[in-house]
Amino acid sequence: MTTLQPPVAAEPRSAPPPARRDRRSWTGWGFIGPFVAVFALVFLAPIAYSLYLSLFRDQLIGGTAFVGLDNYQQALKDDNFWAALGRVSLFLCVQVPVMLGIALLVALALDSGRLYGKNFFRISIFLPYAVPAVVATLMWGFMYGTRFGLVGDLDDALGVSLPDPLSPDLVLTAIGNIVTWEFVGYNMLIFYSALRVVPHSLYEAAEIDGAGQWRVITAIKLPAIRGALVIATIFSIIGSFQLFNEPSVLQKLAPNAITTDYTPNFYTYSLSFSGQQHNYSATVAIVMGLITMVIAYVVQLRGMRKGV
Repeated sequence: MTTLQPPVAAEPRSAPPPARRDRRSWTGWGFIGPFVAVFALVFLAPIAYSLYLSLFRDQLIGGTAFVGLDNYQQALKDDNFWAALGRVSLFLCVQVPVMLGIALLVALALDSGRLYGKNFFRISIFLPYAVPAVVATLMWGFMYGTRFGLVGDLDDALGVSLPDPLSPDLVLTAIGNIVTWEFVGYNMLIFYSALRVVPHSLYEAAEIDGAGQWRVITAIKLPAIRGALVIATIFSIIGSFQLFNEPSVLQKLAPNAITTDYTPNFYTYSLSFSGQQHNYSATVAIVMGLITMVIAYVVQLRGMRKGV
């Protein structure tokens, strides 16, 4: 008769020596160390220095003095700052939906498989993004010119007087056209890449159920790329609040339409380099950064919330 032997308890695994544990912990820091160093140098250090500058003020008598939050109180009462913020907010509310809408339509057309020459159109639409912003603004600025550009040539050829795109009433629209031309391809690529990873089984199931193309777009494609839509929207919001290159370049062509406080970033630049108000410039930049961060975070929460 065979007797059952009691199971032998497994010996506890011995812990690695302390020296080995220390080496393992430092190994991870060796991989992320270069990134942390660069991140601290080019991102955290400038923010910390800007915060430091915002707490001081250059005075005619006594030199630089600590003023605490006085610069922030001045920024909140600054009409030029709020006018610039309102201008870019209007720009955001109009230009961003138009740009993202065009990019989404192009991405859906490319993903449908019914567009002839898909590769050519994809490269052609993305190509303007490869043009530097300053070059693109100069190119469009000279086309906008009524005396030397395309608008002026059309006036002479047709014998009419077209509206001046660089006039005070239309210059913001002209800037929106430049930004849209630059970034439609970038956002299109984000949406198109997200569409390419949607499982084809969903399309097959929708086809079996008799769903049309519009139903497939609204019930499958748009919900599937919801994360990409939110990311593109956040990037566009941040880019709108950081608007600088286009008004800075066009100011030379339209000095009466674009002032030094046309956008918050342009205002900050003018305060620092033209007005030598480095402390107040840092304050305006920090206030603008906080406003941008809050709005982008609210959009993220709203966009990623389930059931929306």
